[in-house]
Parts: sequence; C-alpha cells; structure tokens
Amino acid sequence: MFGHAGARVVVFPTRVGRFFDYENMGMIGALSHHLEQGWLQLYCVDSIDHETFYCDWCRPRDRILRHLAYERYILDEVLPLSRQLNDNPFAIAHGCSFGAYHAVNIAFRNPHQFGRVVAFSGRYDLTATPEGFRNLFDGYYDQDIYFNMPNHYMPSLGDGDTLDAIRRLDIKLVIGETDPFLDDNRRLSDTLWQKGVWHLFKVWSGRAHGYRRWREMVAWFL
Repeated sequence: MFGHAGARVVVFPTRVGRFFDYENMGMIGALSHHLEQGWLQLYCVDSIDHETFYCDWCRPRDRILRHLAYERYILDEVLPLSRQLNDNPFAIAHGCSFGAYHAVNIAFRNPHQFGRVVAFSGRYDLTATPEGFRNLFDGYYDQDIYFNMPNHYMPSLGDGDTLDAIRRLDIKLVIGETDPFLDDNRRLSDTLWQKGVWHLFKVWSGRAHGYRRWREMVAWFL
C-alpha cells in the first residue's frame, strides 16, 4: 500500500505478476508527487494468473472458475479493507498489460464499485489470437468466459442500471500505435461510443508496451 490519503486505487500487476512489481519497475516513483500530495492511495495486489488464464495444466473451465474466485477476493476483501483504511468514496481500477484486462473487466462488471478505470496496453478478448498470442481457453467457451471478455459482453449490454453506471465511469484506455492489442482496444472503444459511453482512447507513439512508457503515461492519466 502506498500513499496516506486520496482516491483508492486497486493496481493489478502485469501477466503472472506480483504485488511488488509496480514499485520495483518505478511506477510508484513516477507517482511520487500524487502520493505525497494525498491525491492517491494505491493498493497493489498479487495476481493468480498462473492459477487461472495461464494454468496450462488445468481444464479451461477451472481456469475461469478460479478467476471468478479471484474477483470475489478483490470485491469482498481488498475493496472493504481499502474503505476501512481510507474513507475516500472514489475508487479506481488500474493496470498495465494483463493488469489492464483485470482493471477493465472488474470495473465494467461492477461499475457501482468504481469511479474510474485506467488501462494501459490491455487485451480485452482472451479468446482472440493477435500476433501469435494464443487463445487462453484453448478453444473452450462457456457463459462465464463470455461474461468475462469485455469485447464479448459489452456489445450486447442493453440499457439499464449496469450500462448507466458504466456511463458514469471515467474510462481511460491507452495503447501503443504498434501494440499487438491495438485492434482489440479500438474494438472496445468503438463499442463504448456505440453504447453512449464517453471515454478517453489514446494511441501512444511506438509499441509503448513496457514500464518505460507506462511510467510516462501514469502521471498523466491516473
């Protein structure tokens, strides 16, 4: 945990990452002014990607079930702890690369719990295979997978309480112009506009998929 006050930020690590990666890669340093001023308080969580989407030895059905358990951990343990320690009502979901997937997915599935989502270099359809990336469910598909792929469930989301809550989110999607997930981000952005969801969609110069570029982005967008 970093910071003494301000908006509560749940920070998801990159693919199969650890809770200490965000600090070790200089992201905390890049946000030092924001933290010192009491604008942000960060809660850097661990991933269990090695037990979910990247658990090659377990069945695809078990991968998504384990992910749903992880989501409950964030909603039932991390967020309540953050509210206990900090009464600021504003919460942000944030992540880079695979962490961006986690941030967008949990915020869109639970929009009443968050006020902002900030996602750098994310992938929002884990069944697609851009630039050699594999389908993380090996061709298996079910309802739980559908409802955890933002580029699958968002196009079909009808008007109602959930969509209204998503429209109130401050959404920021940032992706490099040569990033393999650029088309995935464009697809999500197009869907959001079609649904009347205002958001920032920023294409950064170059591939921009790494901590050097994320350190440049974070002070601007978080």
